[in-house]
Parts: sequence; C-alpha cells; structure tokens
Amino acid sequence: MIEADMLPGASGADAFAASGMFGCMVPIQARDTIIDDTRAWRADTVGDATSWVWQLPDDWLASLTDLNREQRVPVTEIRLRESIRNTLREPLQPVCDSLESGRGFVILDRLRVERDSLVQVLESYWLIGQSLGQPFEQNIEGTLLYDVRDTGRDVAQGARFSVTNAESSFHTDSAFSQRMPDYVGLLCLKTAKSGGRSQLVSAYSLHNALLANHPDVLEILSQPFLFDRRGQFNEGELSYGSYPILCWDDHELTARYLHYYIQVGHESAKQPLTVDQRRALDVLQDLLDGDEFRVQFDLEPGQLLFTNNHWILHNRTSFEDHPDPQDRRHFVRLWLVRTS
Repeated sequence: MIEADMLPGASGADAFAASGMFGCMVPIQARDTIIDDTRAWRADTVGDATSWVWQLPDDWLASLTDLNREQRVPVTEIRLRESIRNTLREPLQPVCDSLESGRGFVILDRLRVERDSLVQVLESYWLIGQSLGQPFEQNIEGTLLYDVRDTGRDVAQGARFSVTNAESSFHTDSAFSQRMPDYVGLLCLKTAKSGGRSQLVSAYSLHNALLANHPDVLEILSQPFLFDRRGQFNEGELSYGSYPILCWDDHELTARYLHYYIQVGHESAKQPLTVDQRRALDVLQDLLDGDEFRVQFDLEPGQLLFTNNHWILHNRTSFEDHPDPQDRRHFVRLWLVRTS
C-alpha cells in the first residue's frame, strides 16, 4: 500500500510555497527561426481527438483509492513523500512528455465522479496533480483548488472570467502575475446545459505564422504590455503588471495573453496603447479567431485536462447553465509548478 505524508495544520500556500522563475519577466529578442516540431501543431496536424486522451490505468487508480482511505486531513494538506510521488509519476511519464515536448496538452480519462464522493474525487485529483508537479496558490487568499463556475459576477466590475459564464477569450492563466503556473489542470465535475466548450491553440504555431507573415508584429509582441491584475495585488502594489506577450528563454516560448486584461491594464495605468501595439494585438487576435490553429472539445464529467501554460492558450466559450443549482457547470482548477 502506498503511504503519504500529511501536513496537519499547515496552510496550502505554506505547504507548497512556489519558487523559481514563472515564465519570462523581461522582454528579449524574438526568436527568428521557424519551430518545426510537435509543439507547433495546427488544427490539421494535431491528430484526431482520440490521440489526445490518455486512459488512467485501473490499477493506478486503485492505488489512489488506497491513498484516499488513509487520509484524515483536508485535501490540500495531503503531501506525498518524494518516493511515493515518483512511484505515481512513473506510469504518467507519457503525459509529462506530451506536456513538455508534445502537443502541450492531454486529457486524462477518467475519475469515477458517478461513484465516488466529491471529497474522494478531489483527493484523487490532488494526488494526480502532485504526480505531475507542485501545486501553488491561485489567488492572494492562497486557494489551491479553485472552483470554476458561474457566480453571477461581472468581468466589467473586476471579476475574473473563471467565475462568470462569459467567453473567456484565448489566454494563459495568471498572465497578469509575476508568477505563472507551468501547468494548468481542469477537472470536469458537471457540464453546462449548453456551451462551455474548451478550445486550445499552440503559441508555437502562432509564432511561426507571425514570423512568416508579420515579423514586425512579432517584434512588438516581444515588448512589454500592461496587464490588469484583477484585484490580485497587495496594498502598495501596482494594479497592473508589465510583461511581453511572447517571450523566449533558454528553454521555451512563454505566452502571456488575455486581450481584455491588456486593454484594462493600459487604461488604468493611463498609458494608452500605441497605434503599433493596437495593430499587433489585432493581428494576433485575428489568428486566434481563425479555425486553422485551434482544436475544440467538450470535457465529460470525470475527465481531466492538463495544459502547458507557457505555450498553450486556452479558451472557454460562453455557456447557458442549468436552472437547478445542483446541476450547474462545475470545474475545479489546479495550478502546478514543474518539479523536475
């Protein structure tokens, strides 16, 4: 039986304090060569939907069940010993490879939401997350497992898209923050009455298209833009962050993007977008609006989506929810930092 270490009384934020670099923080010269590998997929090269789905082995899921039976602390206070985490991670190596050097996303199929309790499902999700990386907080309150569902709030009033039923538009998570997660996880618990489709785009394919057709735009997108921080800042800090939209480090491309947050960021800083910046954003948005770069699908209850948050942009279309609160769309988000 697999055993886990617990951290009773420790907050999730303390137990999983994030460290290191979280994406590019300063503008650098755009890379001037085409990236011709699996990461630069387009709609016609990404493969069929069955190739995105990875079946969770029954015996591996059973080991999670064994771990679940041992727990007597809140879900986010469960912390795996390194040896146990490595044991769980080994069968998931194809998933890790896909996130790092493949398509940059994978759907895991699936947790037994129709049979297990919500707590059991969340515990399994939490353990899977620790097998792939180190969880870290998603807001200034230190939330580690974040409910994604419509709360009736309004983006125009400062809400994040994740708590509305509005289309989120293509983005990377925490684009407005100095610390970006390496991976984003989404667990589907319940689906909407209609809408709420998941859509993904590879920033590598966008980079290639810009380099081939709009190299001047690529250069502009490699310079700083201002991102509204959606209230995620402490007293005395600026309400916006300054980052390039596309940036290279020694390892990979990092994209920071959410068009609306950029517009609001420049407005709140009283630094209007320049003509060149507006044109660059328009060109980028035109690419994102086209069908040739995107894949789309509907997650089913129990399925988990993981994406590489450096270079996979994701969108959720608007949705109409069920009238009964018990049936309404409910996803749970997890942010992870690489551990190796």
